[in-house]
Amino acid sequence: MTVRRKRGGGRAGRRLHPRMPRGKVRRDEPLALARSVPQRIATLADLLALGAARPYAQQFRLAAREWRILAVLGEGAPMSAAALAKRTAIDKGRVSRTVDRLQRRALVEREPDAFDGRRAILRLTPKGRATYRRIVPFARARERALLASLTPAERRLLERVLAKLLRRAEALLGPAAPGDPNPDRD
Repeated sequence: MTVRRKRGGGRAGRRLHPRMPRGKVRRDEPLALARSVPQRIATLADLLALGAARPYAQQFRLAAREWRILAVLGEGAPMSAAALAKRTAIDKGRVSRTVDRLQRRALVEREPDAFDGRRAILRLTPKGRATYRRIVPFARARERALLASLTPAERRLLERVLAKLLRRAEALLGPAAPGDPNPDRD
């Protein structure tokens, strides 16, 4: 009688995470961080945030996170802090503190949700909308300057690849669980 071994039963075939694809994991191979796609995306995001932080602070007296929140609310639809946190990928606690600062500056207002009294709905005030309108041309110019090195075809490809990577990153992340680490801490 022949004994058959199951395929993929060894360590190399195991998944490190339930939503990650199976495959060989070489523990002895260096990561080569400079070539790691997540690291390069994180570095690009940090450089873009750093490049925006100074002008936003100097010209508009806003931190980059405050601008992100104004930008989402400036798109028009009022929303809850939880929806804003999800849309901006900023921790709910940070969203709340940032909204508090924007509210003190009369840029954002909160009003009770008509359907759920435990929730507040956030929207820009007239002053917040005016600030948003002043910043939009600056933000668009920064984006144009960044993308100027790409051809129109490369820009379209970048949009498709970014959308695909965002969907995959959200799928890998899965639903939040109590005690999950938060990379966006003070």
